[in-house]
Amino acid sequence: MQQVSLDLLNKYNVAIPRYTSYPTVPFWDDTIDSDHWETMFARRFKETNEQEGISLYIHLPFCEKLCTFCGCNKRITTNHSVEEEYINVLLQEWNLYRKSMNSKPVIRELHIGGGTPTFFSPKNLQRLLQGILADSIVPEDHEFGFEGHPNNTTREHLQTLFELGFKRVSFGMQDSNPQVQEVINRIQPIENVIQVVQWAREIGYESVNLDLVYGLPLQTLARIEKTIQDAIAIRPDRIAFYSYAHVPWTSKAQRLFDESDLPEASEKMTLYQKGKELFRAAGYTDIGMDHFALPTDLMVKAHQEGTLHRNFMGYTVQQTGLLLGLGVSSISDIYYGFGQNKKTIQEYYQQIKAGELAVFRGYFLSLMDQKMRQYILDIACQGKTHFHKEDLEVLRQYTFHELDELAIDDLVTWGEHGVIVTDLGKHFIRNVCKAFDLKLLSSEVQERVFSQAV
Repeated sequence: MQQVSLDLLNKYNVAIPRYTSYPTVPFWDDTIDSDHWETMFARRFKETNEQEGISLYIHLPFCEKLCTFCGCNKRITTNHSVEEEYINVLLQEWNLYRKSMNSKPVIRELHIGGGTPTFFSPKNLQRLLQGILADSIVPEDHEFGFEGHPNNTTREHLQTLFELGFKRVSFGMQDSNPQVQEVINRIQPIENVIQVVQWAREIGYESVNLDLVYGLPLQTLARIEKTIQDAIAIRPDRIAFYSYAHVPWTSKAQRLFDESDLPEASEKMTLYQKGKELFRAAGYTDIGMDHFALPTDLMVKAHQEGTLHRNFMGYTVQQTGLLLGLGVSSISDIYYGFGQNKKTIQEYYQQIKAGELAVFRGYFLSLMDQKMRQYILDIACQGKTHFHKEDLEVLRQYTFHELDELAIDDLVTWGEHGVIVTDLGKHFIRNVCKAFDLKLLSSEVQERVFSQAV
C-alpha cells in the first residue's frame, strides 16, 4: 500500500466537512420556512414514492451512560419511563407528515440510530414500528437496519426487530482495548460483541456491521491492530472504520480528554493505513471514505455497478429520492432541500404537540447546488466523476485550481472531461470533495466549524 508522506499530511490535514450533505450544515438557514418545507416535501413525495419509495431515519436519543468520544445528539438517563412519551411524539410527527402524502408510503429503507436504540425495550420498539408500518407498503427488497449496543442488545431485541423486517444490524465496537475503553467511558468486553453477533446470525440477519474508530485517546498501533484482529475474527459482513472527530467546541464531553493522549496526524494516518492493510488482507473490499465489506455483501456489488449512494445514514445500496428524518435533531433530505428538527427534546416535544413540524433550520438547493452535490456524491461513492459542459465555466472559476493542486500531489488525475481519484488520493477523499464545494471555496467559514481531515 502506498505510504503517505508527512508533507502531504501537513498540507491536507485541514478542517474540512465530512460531506454527508451539500451544502454542509454551516451554510444552512436557521429560520427555514416550515410551510415552504411542508409544500416541498409533499411535492418530492409525489415525485418519488411510487417509483422509488422513500427512506426513513428514526433518531432515538437516550443512552444510559455517556461515551465521551461521541458527537451524536443524545440524552443521558437511566429512567426508562421516558420511552413511552418519546414514542408517542414520534408517532405524532409521522402522522403530521402522513397528511402531506398523497398515497401510502413505500418504505424501502429504514434505519434506527441514536443515542442507543436498544435503550428502548423490544416491546416499545415494536409499538413504534408497528405504528409506522401499519399504513405503509414494505417492498420485498427493503433494507431495514438498526444500531445496537453490545452491552444492552438482547436476543429479544434482535428477534423482535427481525420479525418486523430488519435484516441488517450495526454494533458499535469502537476499540477492544480496556484502557482505551476506560478513557472513552465505554467499557465493553469483546465477549459481548461476539455474543450479539452470534445471536444475530442464528436469528437470520443477512448483514452484520461493526463500527471501529481510529484516532481515539491512548490508541497505539499495537492496540488498533489487536482491535482490528478481534473484529476480523468475528467476520462481520461490513466494517465501518471511522476517524475520530475531535470537536470539543460542539461535543463538550470531549473536553474531558487530555489532548496530549490523542494521536498526532501522522500517527493517526498510520493507524488508518494499518487498518486498511489488515482489512484487505482479510478479504474485505475498500468501499470508499470509511467502509469495508466482504465480496458477498450487496454494498460491494453496488460499488462495482456504480449504484452506491451516500446520505446522512452513510453509504447505502438504496437509491430513494427522499429521506425523512423523525425524532429530535433528525435531518431530512428531500433532494430540493434539507431540514433539521429541533435539537432539544423539550423544543421538539413542544413543536410536535402543537401540531407543527419540528423543522427549524435547513437549506433549499439552487440548480447549481444540486449539480455540485452530485459531483461530490460521485467522488465519495465511486472515486470519479464526469463533468457536464454547461458546468465548465463555474468549474474553471472554483474547482480546476483545486484539482491542479491535488494532481500535483498525485491525489487525482483530471481533464476537462472529469476526474479520477488515485489510490493515494483515497486517503484524502474529503479534500477531493472540497474541490466541488463552491460554498466553502467562496466563503470565509471559520475552521473550528469542521473536524480535521485526518
